[in-house]
Amino acid sequence: MAKKILVTGGLGFIGSHTVVALQNSGFDVVIIDNLSNTTIDVLNQITDITGIKPDFESIDLRNKGKVKSFFDQYEVEGIIHFAASKAVGESMHKPLDYYENNLSTLIYLLQEMRDRKLDHFIFSSSCTVYGQADKLPITERAPVKKAESVYGNTKQIGEEIIQDSCTAYGINAIALRYFNPIGAHESLKIGELPLGIPQNLIPFITQTAAGKREVLSVYGEDYNTPDGTAIRDYIHVVDLAKAHIAALKRLIEKQNKNTYEFYNVGTGTGSSVLEIIKAFERANGVKLNYKIVDRRAGDITAAYADTTMANKELKWKTKLSLESALKSAWEWEKKQE
Repeated sequence: MAKKILVTGGLGFIGSHTVVALQNSGFDVVIIDNLSNTTIDVLNQITDITGIKPDFESIDLRNKGKVKSFFDQYEVEGIIHFAASKAVGESMHKPLDYYENNLSTLIYLLQEMRDRKLDHFIFSSSCTVYGQADKLPITERAPVKKAESVYGNTKQIGEEIIQDSCTAYGINAIALRYFNPIGAHESLKIGELPLGIPQNLIPFITQTAAGKREVLSVYGEDYNTPDGTAIRDYIHVVDLAKAHIAALKRLIEKQNKNTYEFYNVGTGTGSSVLEIIKAFERANGVKLNYKIVDRRAGDITAAYADTTMANKELKWKTKLSLESALKSAWEWEKKQE
């Protein structure tokens, strides 16, 4: 059996871009996705970009028996685990669904790694683990705070489960704590395609610009920031995908200093919601209809990364600009007409 990299949730937004980056780096890939938040069309789009069709299995990772059967069939050299529910608001209304989906799936994968003596695990985590950080930019030394949402709590607990597993079973793992991924692949064959109501700012912006939504709601203008709107670190999804390759190679080449490591992956620059709106308008020559509404519960004031550790240890840094991300997001949206 040829050794492959398993990418769970590999037909999703970040997952699909990472599959492309893996294939372009010479890795064989097998994707698991239950198509709960994407479509099978993405598989063909990946194939069009790389010229290689990745293996694909439609599996719900909550089915422990099917997870075991998968590992009976495939020998994998590493796992990049994206598959998870990720809507902050929804998680507050459906906590048990989120705990089951985000934690049981992780446990079943780690159990197979333990039982089969497998190694090299990359976990899709989030900057939500820091909450409202005491200092900005956020370094990896910042304390993990009580989660503001059930979704955030699943990421915190997930990291703890992985760390304990690394200690007990000798598995090597890296958690990447994402900031805000945006944009689309330069081919415009893959991009952010939320099913139903978007959960992130950029699809709301592009759908408003395209006339699919009448008005863009800006949640709150009374934050303690220069223009009163919340600040986030927006990273091009292609740069983020490449961070996963760097992390995976670090483990395969045994460059890691601990069995469990974690890194902040962002640009190091914070942009407010109004700054993003204005940057989008400038980059694409369109005007957005937006209005200020009340804050959303659970939203923090500001979060942006100190990327020193990732730059040094992973030998990775962002290369693509905010403008290029906003341009590609708009070009991708226009293709969805």
